[in-house]
Amino acid sequence: MMRRVFFNFFQVASLLLLLVAAGLLAAITTMHFAIHGAEVQVPSLKGMTVAEARSQTSGLGLSLDVDNRYYSAAVAAGHILTQSPPTGTVVRREWRVRVSESLGPQKVDVPDTVGSAERVAALRLRRAGLEVGAVAQLPWANGAEGTVLAQDPPAHALDIERPSVNLLVAAPDDATPDGYVMPDLVGVPVVAAQAELAKVGIATAPPAFVDVPVAPVGSGATPPRLPVAPGSVIAQEPQAGGRVDQSIQVKLTVAK
Repeated sequence: MMRRVFFNFFQVASLLLLLVAAGLLAAITTMHFAIHGAEVQVPSLKGMTVAEARSQTSGLGLSLDVDNRYYSAAVAAGHILTQSPPTGTVVRREWRVRVSESLGPQKVDVPDTVGSAERVAALRLRRAGLEVGAVAQLPWANGAEGTVLAQDPPAHALDIERPSVNLLVAAPDDATPDGYVMPDLVGVPVVAAQAELAKVGIATAPPAFVDVPVAPVGSGATPPRLPVAPGSVIAQEPQAGGRVDQSIQVKLTVAK
């Protein structure tokens, strides 16, 4: 009698354990599908039109934002240039995919705004299909307040990247400057270049010294080229004409 009772208890306990195990397995499987069912792979959007990319991402439960627009001779206007996250990245649904859109080849001529009032310069840029980028102020006693002193990119520049022009504007002589235009330092001795930048509080990174080949002697109608003086700047970053401030560290490449 006791043996039969024990046997029945063992059967019931085994059945309960099987039911618990099955329940745990079902819960784990449900959780797995719930987690991975909410994940998708980011598709390749490069080369698509913005409308096509928006349709594809929407079908996957993702959203699409056009963050930037750039000129491109290789990608037609209205098509995707770059994307983030990159193709194949696994993200959760409702993730925001950011893309840049091509404006096609540059077809606008960058107007010359130097010497114009800031408002007039902004109007001329908009009429040309361009935008006003960063605007920096520089105390300038020799010009009327609000006059454009420099622009980046310069007038009639070709192969510009973005449809925007940065302006440096004259401020009252006692104002605190919030930016400068990067001077052309190529050919200047590195010590003099560093001193010129230090005067306005702009730091330079340790210079990169490189070997410069000796210029060939001219022959026939070709005039001889002067050799590069050791210790002189042969390249700079940012380029001349760009906006710089005290947060930027200028990089100089110098001839050995």
